[in-house]
Amino acid sequence: MVTGVLYVVLEILQKNAMWVVGIATGAACAYSFSVQHSWGMVGLNLYYVVMSVVGLIRWKKDSAAVGEGEIHLRPLKKSIALWSTLIYIAGSLALIWLFRRFGDKAPELDALATMLSVIATWWLAQSHLQQWLLWIVADVLTTALCLVTGQYWLSILYLAYVFSAAYGYYHWKKKGIVVNLQGNNTADQ
Repeated sequence: MVTGVLYVVLEILQKNAMWVVGIATGAACAYSFSVQHSWGMVGLNLYYVVMSVVGLIRWKKDSAAVGEGEIHLRPLKKSIALWSTLIYIAGSLALIWLFRRFGDKAPELDALATMLSVIATWWLAQSHLQQWLLWIVADVLTTALCLVTGQYWLSILYLAYVFSAAYGYYHWKKKGIVVNLQGNNTADQ
């Protein structure tokens, strides 16, 4: 829980150290969810470990482009949003089917939260502002999943993530600098 809170604080501040903390948090949560047989959350947290490496590489590059300590944002293209929606729908349906076969305690909730978190993590690694909006919904779903599966201490953590994501959106929108593909930086208006 401590690493989860630290992770969110570092995420809001857009510090590269967040990704290192993400490895520890992802591994700990994967273990906790495996005990409860929430297989989507297990896979998701292992995905977080991998994405922590991808995010660290991307953020270091973007930090160099805008200056150390600045919030760097990449515009979300319509094509990325469309592909993300299609992946979300197809992935959710596939996971619901799979989780039912594995005896997941809440297969629909687990699948929806898992796929939304997969997309949000990818958008986070790419520094898309809109990732915060996805996290708000994903964290609400995960809070409900934790309550349904009796993981009350984790439900408190994910509820805190909901409020943190709302603040993160506000903070990034206010302080962010857009990094365009040509390498020129413009203040986010």
